[in-house]
Amino acid sequence: MIGYTTIGSTDLDKAVSFYDELLALVGGKQLMALDRIKFYGTDAGGAMLAVCIPADEGSQSCGNGQMIAIPGGSPEGADALYHKAISLGATDAGAPGQRFPFFYGAYVYDLDGNKLCFYHMTPDA
Repeated sequence: MIGYTTIGSTDLDKAVSFYDELLALVGGKQLMALDRIKFYGTDAGGAMLAVCIPADEGSQSCGNGQMIAIPGGSPEGADALYHKAISLGATDAGAPGQRFPFFYGAYVYDLDGNKLCFYHMTPDA
């Protein structure tokens, strides 16, 4: 249902370094790169996350309530993404844990303040 989503950056080189390492944990890689925008995904034609300098070249800002959720494949995978993001300079926004009987999640803010969720849907308890 989602083709791609974009998040802004104030320093594209730093953002690319962060997302290259982070998304590699879930098989993500740069699929397409232009001067001001880089697209990440696992395969051509699938959903992608793009990191960009805003098109108007104005200041990057984060939306209130905006968040990108990246599946970890398991609770351990969500943990690994969370810890990798923190090691790359992300800020904690909610330590890994079971949020609901069916949802395990961990939250960070990336280097530009964009909120990310690393999650796994668990069986109903």
